Amino acid sequence: MTGPIAIHVGLLILRLGIGAAFMFYGIPKLLGGPDKWAGLGQAMGSVGITFAPAFWGFMAAISMALGGLLLILGLAVRPAAALMCATMLVATLMHLRAGDPASNTLHAAEMALVFLALVFTGAGRYHLPCPLCRGGACKSAAESAGS
Repeated sequence: MTGPIAIHVGLLILRLGIGAAFMFYGIPKLLGGPDKWAGLGQAMGSVGITFAPAFWGFMAAISMALGGLLLILGLAVRPAAALMCATMLVATLMHLRAGDPASNTLHAAEMALVFLALVFTGAGRYHLPCPLCRGGACKSAAESAGS
């Protein structure tokens, strides 16, 4: 398969796979409650933010679990990907500062790049219709370019 359809099928496969993986990672963190959130939120210390770790951990868990669902559905892909990218950047910095193995650090950095790419491309052609959009305001970059 080549051409414009291949791009959109590729984006769909990417969204489905990465979205499912991040739901798998995020739901246990989300259901872990305030103690789990506080531990997760301590990663914000790597960017100099040390207050309200439970809040930051909850936001990271939401970005992973809900963001994964939004990727699968193809809804609000750009904002979801932006929040997931920020979460992965913080995780990358945390792993770097902790001296963790390269595999841990690189996984977070790679996912940050995937999410950054989705910020630019959007969902692609194959997604649920966005209830907030009228007149194509949510078109992906690939759709807008006529692909």
